[in-house]
This record gives sequence, structure tokens and C-alpha cells, in this order.
Amino acid sequence: MDKKRVLTGITTTGTPHLGNYVGAIRPAIEASHSDEVEGYYFLADYHALIKADAPERVRESSREIAATWLALGLDTDKAVFYRQSDIPEILELTWVLSCSAAKGLMNRAHAYKAAVQANEEAGEDPDFGITMGLFSYPILMAADILMFRAHEIPVGRDQIQHVEMARDIAQRFNHHFGEEFVLPEAIVDDSVAVLQGLDGRKMSKSYGNTIPLFETEKRLQKSINKIKTNLLEPGEPKDPEDSTVFQVWEAFASPEQVEDMRREFANGIAWGEAKKRLFELINAELSPARERYNQLMDDPAFIEAELKRGADKARETASVLMARVRDAVGISAIR
Repeated sequence: MDKKRVLTGITTTGTPHLGNYVGAIRPAIEASHSDEVEGYYFLADYHALIKADAPERVRESSREIAATWLALGLDTDKAVFYRQSDIPEILELTWVLSCSAAKGLMNRAHAYKAAVQANEEAGEDPDFGITMGLFSYPILMAADILMFRAHEIPVGRDQIQHVEMARDIAQRFNHHFGEEFVLPEAIVDDSVAVLQGLDGRKMSKSYGNTIPLFETEKRLQKSINKIKTNLLEPGEPKDPEDSTVFQVWEAFASPEQVEDMRREFANGIAWGEAKKRLFELINAELSPARERYNQLMDDPAFIEAELKRGADKARETASVLMARVRDAVGISAIR
């Protein structure tokens, strides 16, 4: 039976946090150990250039993200783990796809539309401050996906449009030049938690409400203590469905532990006690990987060697597909 090819990228613009871990990293690493899955996992550093105002941050984020995935047990013998910018074929494919992708499709991209709307609301020119990188990055994302003929792209609901765009671009190319690309499918796993952050909104670096994944025990405890709660006193029943503390607990606890905490909420557990138990639960899961992460952060040569090894594997696939695409569009050798 052919393996199912799954692809996941993470943009190198921030420090991995608990939301990244439960939403993308943990399920991807579990999948990397399956004999039925061929996983492609990459650092999306070209995408980071859309906000290219902090080169050192991009470099540091790349190191942190690579160390995180390796520390958490990504099987790099089975999976292909690489840095996007180490695969020049991706940029070549991006240009080829740009020449057949419809501008009207790009006009409908959520990020571009949101930027235009913000400009109009501020009384600016609609395209003020909008780069071609922001406008056309869905094509780069399509190249990421189509280059490796990925069948399934695990995403959150807010990312479905990107996979649908890649599918549209692939269909248009296949119609004109022959069936070169697999049509990818967005996979949304509703059992995967979308964590709330310190302020109750979705945990996101853009909101500044994240809990970094591998901060020290002391800082982790402080971060958890900052989670927003209501003013209910100890002994007063609390609603688990309206609690960030409970929602984060659910993402780390076993089904039995979830039910235990649900009963504790009904019995009026004090917020301080609930947060103490949450810290202990998360810390128990992350402590072994935190130690490995700190070792890796002190050994950049090992991280670099792993990424280069992954890039070599990725380019074996990419070079074959790119040769076929070049031939399909008529820019191969004269013969």
C-alpha cells in the first residue's frame, strides 16, 4: 500500500508556544512515527520574509523551531525535515505557478483582503504598505505543497483557504500542461485543540498572549498564573466551558483527568489550586523534552546537520518533479 504523504510547515517568526504544540507539533510528531505516513515537515523561512524587518529574529526562530521539533521526538529517519530556503526548486516552481495562477484568485486571499480593508478604514490608499510578498504568498504556499505531491495538509480552519488555493492552482496547471500535480486536501482535525491564551483569545503571537513551550519551570508557573479567570471564590461552582484554565487542562489531560477536573470545577475548586495542578500537568509532559531542547539550542551544528540531511532528501524529490514541470511548460533542453 502506498504511504499517505502529509506536509506541515511552520513560519519562522516567533518562539513555539503551547498553542503551536497541541495544535500542530504534537499531532505531526505522532504522525511521523507511523509506518502509513510519509511526513514532510519544514521551516517556512521564506514566508517569514513577508515581515522582513527583523533578520536576527528569523534566524533565532528557525533555531528554536528546529530544536523544538527535534527535542519532542520527530523521527528524522522516517520523516523529511528541512528548511524551505534550502530547496531552490520551491522558488522556481513558485514562478512557474505564478505564470498560470489567476490574479483574481489572489485578490480573494484573506490576508490581502484584511490588509486592504485596514488601509481603507484608516483612509489610506488600498494598497498602502502591501508588498508583492504579502499579495502572492499563497502561490509560494502552493509551491510548498505541490512540490512534494502531498495528499493531506493538516490545518486549522483559518488556513483552509490556502490549501484550496493550492488545489485551484494545481488544477489550472494540470488542465493546461498535463497531470503533474496531486490535488491536495485540507485536513481539519476538530479533536485537536485550539488553545486560548492568557487573555482568553486564541493563543497567538500576534496577540502577545502566548505561553512559550520551553520556558523554565519558574516562568511556566508564572505564565499559567497570569491566565485570566473570573472573580468566583473558592467553593463557588465554576463553568468549565467558560474557562481558559479548563480548556488548556483538556489539551494535556487524559479523559479520566478531564472528568476529575470537571468535578472539581462543580465543587468550586479555587483558581489558585486549579492553576497549580495545570502547571504540574503541563510540566510533567514537557520536562524531558525541555532538557533535550536546551541541549540542542547549545548545539547548533547538530541542528544544522539534521536540516541539511533533510534538505538532501527533499531535493531528491523536488529535482525530479521540477524537471517534469520544466519539460511540461517547454523550458527543457533542446533536443
